[in-house]
Amino acid sequence: MKILIDADGCPVVDIAIDIARQFQIQTIIFCDTAHSITKEGAATRIISKGKDAVDFALINEVQSGDVVITQDYGLAAMALSKRGYAINQNGMVYTDDNMNGLLFARHLAKTVRSQGGHIKGAKKRIRENDDHFKKSLTALVIKALNTL
Repeated sequence: MKILIDADGCPVVDIAIDIARQFQIQTIIFCDTAHSITKEGAATRIISKGKDAVDFALINEVQSGDVVITQDYGLAAMALSKRGYAINQNGMVYTDDNMNGLLFARHLAKTVRSQGGHIKGAKKRIRENDDHFKKSLTALVIKALNTL
């Protein structure tokens, strides 16, 4: 089991590494050349810039039981299809039950933007987001370890 982090713009890299360290789980950070992120306790894969290049590099390493941290619904869906787990930076666990709705919402937002519309951005991050992420990731790791 590994924790793989889609790290470009991810505010919880340090929290994820701390949790991985507690459970002695290998952690790999994926980022592009514009965001070279290195952290003690994690390996880093720096991927050439390109549309979805980081996502494809990350998904190619996912194996059954791995945990993927991403805010990208498409990447999360691919992780689930490989029998992995996926969670976002606010602690929302992606599942087969919520994925269709999330992908449909993403499609609608893209349609609105392509027609010149505007979608309200995410709320400012607060400490409670980190607390929820920490609890959710810990629970997800325990679940993943128990199914090995």
